[in-house]
Amino acid sequence: MAADRVGRRLGRGSPARSPGSPRAEPARSPGIQKRQARVTVKYDRRELQRRLDTEKWIDGRLEELYRGREAEMPDEVNIDELLELDADEARAAQLQGILKSCHNNTQAFVQELLLKLRGLQKQQVLQRRPSPELQERV
Repeated sequence: MAADRVGRRLGRGSPARSPGSPRAEPARSPGIQKRQARVTVKYDRRELQRRLDTEKWIDGRLEELYRGREAEMPDEVNIDELLELDADEARAAQLQGILKSCHNNTQAFVQELLLKLRGLQKQQVLQRRPSPELQERV
C-alpha cells in the first residue's frame, strides 16, 4: 500500500522479516499499564459489575411487567435513591409508588429487587464544580 511505503520511507514502517522469524510485539507504554492499575484500584470492578447486572435485570423485568404498555413504564428506578432508604419497607413503598401504573402483579419484582439491593453499596456521586469560565458565559 502507498501508506506503508510512505511509512517505510520515513522510518516508521515495520522492519522486514523472514518468513520463519517471530513477529515483533509492539512495545507497551508503561503509562497505560499504570493508569489501568489505578482504575482497578479506584473502582471495585466486582461492585460495578453487580450494579450493572442489577440495572439490566431491572430493565428486563420492567419490560416484562409493562409488555404492551411501554408508554406507562417508569423512566428509571434509581438504585442509589433506594439504597439511601434505611428499611426494606420504605424501599418497597417507594418501588410500589414508582410502579403504580403497572396493571400486573409487581410484588415478586419488588421482593427480588430488595434482595438484590442488600448486596449493593451506595455509589458516591462526584460533583464537579463548574469552572469560572463556564460561570462567566452563563
